[in-house]
Amino acid sequence: MAWSPPPGHEGQAQQPSPEPTPIILAIDDLKTQPQPTRLARTSREGVQLLQEHQDIFIDELWLDHDLGEDDSIMPMVTLLDEAAFQGNPFQIGTVYVHNANPIGAETVVRSLSHCKYRVRRAVTQ
Repeated sequence: MAWSPPPGHEGQAQQPSPEPTPIILAIDDLKTQPQPTRLARTSREGVQLLQEHQDIFIDELWLDHDLGEDDSIMPMVTLLDEAAFQGNPFQIGTVYVHNANPIGAETVVRSLSHCKYRVRRAVTQ
């Protein structure tokens, strides 16, 4: 016996399910690269944003080292490092570190790479 569509649905092609929207988080005080799903402007907001995504796959995480005034990305780096150390790392496709401060950016890259996160240095303009 062959399959037949339900009454009233003859000749209608089944639509493929849409691709899920990638989750792109950015923590940056001034700029954004690329268009993020969610954006935090301070380290406090960044920590909260990451905690909200602890059990959700993050396709891309964009980090800017200097967040203005005396604020920096280091609280997020500490959170990511501690999660990896405890055996429950955040599930992140790629972490992009972008900053005009080469020493600060390299510190973040080294720390997160050491914890086995996939980290790339992004050049900013």
